Amino acid sequence: MDEVANYNRERWKALNAADALFTRPQLELDIRSAGLQADPHQRLGDIRGLKVLFLGGGGGKQSVAFGLLGADVTVADLSPEQLEGDRSAAERHGLAVRTVEADMRDLSVFAADSFDIVDQPYSINLVPDCREVFRQVAAVLRPGGWYRVVIANPFGMGVRQRDWNDGGYSISEAYIDGARLTWDDQEWVYDRGLKADVPKPVEYRQTLGRVLNGLIDLGFRVEHFSETIDIHPDVNGEPGTWDHYVAFVPPWFSILARLEN
Repeated sequence: MDEVANYNRERWKALNAADALFTRPQLELDIRSAGLQADPHQRLGDIRGLKVLFLGGGGGKQSVAFGLLGADVTVADLSPEQLEGDRSAAERHGLAVRTVEADMRDLSVFAADSFDIVDQPYSINLVPDCREVFRQVAAVLRPGGWYRVVIANPFGMGVRQRDWNDGGYSISEAYIDGARLTWDDQEWVYDRGLKADVPKPVEYRQTLGRVLNGLIDLGFRVEHFSETIDIHPDVNGEPGTWDHYVAFVPPWFSILARLEN
């Protein structure tokens, strides 16, 4: 395990201890809400019986949604604490979910062509080069399979929420591919007031060129792109607040691609 993996593992251990928002499993899903979460743009079709890998997506938030819709679900995550969230959520919903402790940059634990869908919630910016992960995904995904990945807006990573200057948000970081960046967590991450000594997030800019060309070079065809996921923009809000900031700078993109070869 290298320095990057060690840091991520320790940060997620601390986030779980602090009961951070995105470490809490979903325990009250039904079929309707599961469908909206698993396939918000109605692209995947009937997923019953399909083999789905959640990559770097532990915590029990996404895996149970696919499980309720009849998919055969595996979760691969570096954090034992996050995987425990998936086991807890699966037990609550009466589902069978396989959990595997693994680095997203090394999926050799899985056979080639093992999965019909690889779903990667926000995690790929935690490693220096997304193309390492794309190669692993292409190896375990069957031809014709789907890959959904959420990435940080690489332009937005250079704009800080605090940098409102009465006319807009200033760009404070150069647009450098692979740049290592850090900042303070949002206050809403610790909405139950349990934040203790949690290491700051450390993320790496994946430029759109690196992301899109990395997918294309491996035979992926982009089928859908979304900028508005899990945000509530308010252009009339107080400058410097999260909802006002995301009205100007969408923080995340979601890419749905299909492996052609």
